[in-house]
Amino acid sequence: MEMVNITIDGQKVAVPKTSTVLEAATSLGIKVPTLCYHPELRVEGACRVCMVEVEGARSLVASCVYPVNEGMVVHTNTAAVREARKTVVELLLANHPTDCLSCQRNLNCELQNIAADLGVREIRFDGEKKSYPLDNSNPSLVRDQSKCILCGRCIRACSERQGVHVYSFANRGFNTTVVPAFNLGLDQVACTFCGQCAAVCPTGAIVEKDDTEAVWNALSDPAKHVIVQTAPAVRVALGEALGLPNGSIVTGKMVASLKRLGFDKVFDTNFSADLTIWEEGSELIDRLTNGGTLPMITSCSPGWVNFIELKYPDLLDHLSTAKSPQQMFGALAKTYYAEKAGIDPKDIVSVSIMPCTAKKAEAARPEMNSSGYQDVDYVLTTRELARMIREAGITFANLPEAEFDAPLGVGSGAGMIFGATGGVMEAALRTVAKMVSGKELDNIEFEAVRGMTGIKEASVQLKEGLTAKVAIAHTLANARILLDKIRAGEADYHFIEIMACPGGCSGGGGQPIITSAEKRQKRLDAIYECDRCSAIRKSHDNPAIKELYDTWLGKPLGEKSHHLLHTHYHPQNKC
Repeated sequence: MEMVNITIDGQKVAVPKTSTVLEAATSLGIKVPTLCYHPELRVEGACRVCMVEVEGARSLVASCVYPVNEGMVVHTNTAAVREARKTVVELLLANHPTDCLSCQRNLNCELQNIAADLGVREIRFDGEKKSYPLDNSNPSLVRDQSKCILCGRCIRACSERQGVHVYSFANRGFNTTVVPAFNLGLDQVACTFCGQCAAVCPTGAIVEKDDTEAVWNALSDPAKHVIVQTAPAVRVALGEALGLPNGSIVTGKMVASLKRLGFDKVFDTNFSADLTIWEEGSELIDRLTNGGTLPMITSCSPGWVNFIELKYPDLLDHLSTAKSPQQMFGALAKTYYAEKAGIDPKDIVSVSIMPCTAKKAEAARPEMNSSGYQDVDYVLTTRELARMIREAGITFANLPEAEFDAPLGVGSGAGMIFGATGGVMEAALRTVAKMVSGKELDNIEFEAVRGMTGIKEASVQLKEGLTAKVAIAHTLANARILLDKIRAGEADYHFIEIMACPGGCSGGGGQPIITSAEKRQKRLDAIYECDRCSAIRKSHDNPAIKELYDTWLGKPLGEKSHHLLHTHYHPQNKC
């Protein structure tokens, strides 16, 4: 790789010739403020907050797009640079709402942080604060255009990372806005509710719909029995939002905090992830042996399910009919658990803690009521749970470890890795191989399906004479590539896992906001560490699942399990 030598603030450094000034400064530990820039998205240089002085240049330059060259001398902290940055931020603030103290992104807002870092104490410009109607007509996301700073991150995330193209710039000059097509609400356009727009938004212009008050009300109602399930990816990200190092495994403290908040029972979504493997694995075997539609595609990610319903309705027969772990749990909570606990299901409030904003929309789907009630009443993101813990005054780091409650709190390491891209596939292969051959695998760790490569392929011998060809994709842009192959008749896979978000659930739209692939990788590493430390590592070894089938549910794909644990998806007709 060709290198060039440059000097930044008196420090000499050799960097790749393809680097930008911002990348070179970052490599030296020099912090240059940015707003429109995001390290995982295409750069635009639109906001100009990252301006620096380059000797010989006619004016200050945007460091996020300005290329390095041999012998360049850069200054990032001159009086002119500081004044220019302050001016840009003041101009943004002149048109920005002043409700910072009540904004959901208070103390976690990039614009707020930069203004503080730059020492902005007054705004010298009189701006017109425009009022826009709030877009909160869907279950998952809230858009407040008045807080938009036109950075374009949501546009790039939705188009480049997800390939959905919901957002675009509209109008010109001072009237420029970021809107869906025809300025419609997200409930009226082809939005999958994945929340990646909220995950990259630097302000409070796009946030998850906050359901914490409804959950507080349920917890305060003595007539209600309030239970909660926690998704695997939550326990490796919740600590970040509460001051612990990135990638901390906080399972026991998370359970303890939920009990302190007042939940009557704290259960583990890993339990129903194991159940998903029994049902989905049995469905795959049935399709392989009886000529069903192949490749079969997992249906655990609701953002992905929304995507295929919206964009590829002709391929819906490829989806597994197995519900997601969240919805399987919800159906059992108001049937199996209610029966065992002797509680009227109408008095049970079922809450889930998820890394995903699309899970809110999934729980609200009209068909998710096989228990006779809405199976999951409320979905909170990891961020919402963190806010509840802080609101309750709980010192999270000092909490003792606590255990999940029985019977829906027993989960395996296979259920745990649902939180990583490739994890559902790996968990399924561990069990499907046993179902097909009757023998346990010698090695249950499938390295070929792990990692952050956008699309991964592998061939796995299930038994003598039977090899399954599998594929894994994360982000909807990569899902589109696989679906186009299926449409063209070029996909010879048997089984495909698709997750809507980068890294799978670990990078979900409801997780604590991060701005680097390295931080996301730490979450993934923590997920696999949880698996390795699990006493049970295969879904078919979960004793609680065996008891469920033996005493109440019957057999996988049986009449009772089909009614409670399976569904059929349908095209979504939106513009």
